[in-house]
Amino acid sequence: MSTDDIINEELETPDEVQEQEIEVLDAPSQDDKLSDAINLYQRTLAEFDNYRKRTSKEMAIRYDDGIRAACEDLLPLVDNFARALSACEDKENGFYQGVAMIARQLEGILTNLGLEAITLNPGDKFDPNFHNAVAHVEDENFGQNEIVDVLQKGYIHKGKVLRHSVVRVAN
Repeated sequence: MSTDDIINEELETPDEVQEQEIEVLDAPSQDDKLSDAINLYQRTLAEFDNYRKRTSKEMAIRYDDGIRAACEDLLPLVDNFARALSACEDKENGFYQGVAMIARQLEGILTNLGLEAITLNPGDKFDPNFHNAVAHVEDENFGQNEIVDVLQKGYIHKGKVLRHSVVRVAN
């Protein structure tokens, strides 16, 4: 090839070179594909982790609801044991001792399940979130909205009231 041939040969214009580069840039490179795949993997992993946490929390809530339902069914039994023990006059009787032992065992099981009795003393303030007033008594020994007597124990399980305390309120 002579020098004239080289000079006469058509040279690519800058526009033609730019078009070729654009075509190359538009095609996804291996790095872009890898980056997209990694991004998709990370998002899928995060979604699965959120799903796992959500279902774990829902299972714990269902478990606590089951415990509460079982305890609600057992509370009348606890009340009946308390009534039977208070009706007995002979505390040294073997039958009384056996019933008291069963009552303590049942209360221990409920305590292990997370059930707590709402503790009240005469003179405590009435709180409608924890107490259910069924009677109103006029008594100078107590102030307004003070509890005079507890008629039935209330219970709480993990901060939720399972059964309100049934009380008499003064003034």
